[in-house]
Amino acid sequence: MKRILILGGTGDAANLAASVSNLQNIEVITSLAGRTGQPAMPQGTTRVGGFGGTSGLAVYLREHQIDALIDATHPFAAQISWNASVAAHETGIPHLMLIRPAWEKSPKDLWIEVDSVEAAATNLPVLAKRVFLTIGRQQLAPFALLQGIWFLMRSIEPPASDLVVPNGEILVNRGPFSIQVEERLIQDYKIDAIVSKNSGGDATYAKIIAAQTLGIPIVMVQRPAMPLGDTVGDIENAMIWLMQTLF
Repeated sequence: MKRILILGGTGDAANLAASVSNLQNIEVITSLAGRTGQPAMPQGTTRVGGFGGTSGLAVYLREHQIDALIDATHPFAAQISWNASVAAHETGIPHLMLIRPAWEKSPKDLWIEVDSVEAAATNLPVLAKRVFLTIGRQQLAPFALLQGIWFLMRSIEPPASDLVVPNGEILVNRGPFSIQVEERLIQDYKIDAIVSKNSGGDATYAKIIAAQTLGIPIVMVQRPAMPLGDTVGDIENAMIWLMQTLF
């Protein structure tokens, strides 16, 4: 029996766990960070919570006799990806990063590309008065410092009660979203700019198309640096890597 640890929390991780669960003589364990109150539970065994940094993850890999580690976390969850890379190297365990491709800017896109959420906030005062904020619920504080801007903030869950929240309205919803829904949202709320992370994937790409159609600029936060190592962009190639690695 081979044992696989998937660092999850994304749709790709859940779909990968389902595919691995169909294989004979393989046990799949998916680890969730625990930041979402009611996460969708993937197939196989699930653990919730952090490992305690690189050393804690290395201890877990040894104690649970993990045969392969697949990092399928969100492209912006950089710290766990670096921890996973170091822990896999220390323990000698095969390690793969499943990273969905980033969105690519087309000639129709009005993107202002920035390196951080903080940099996105500094661009807004001269750009917009009503902003669609689609970066999740944990990094809202930099925008709360801005005066004279109203925010529509969409996230899977509402922000914690002790977080500083910008002036505006919180919209709790989970993708995927249609182009028609996104266009209507932008028009109904009179949005004149969007802030987004370049997460990639299909679930929230409709807002990119809607912005193109309506001529709305997007302040696009680029992805953080990731460690070097074996990397694939889809589940099919992740499964190929796994079969070649284990058998």
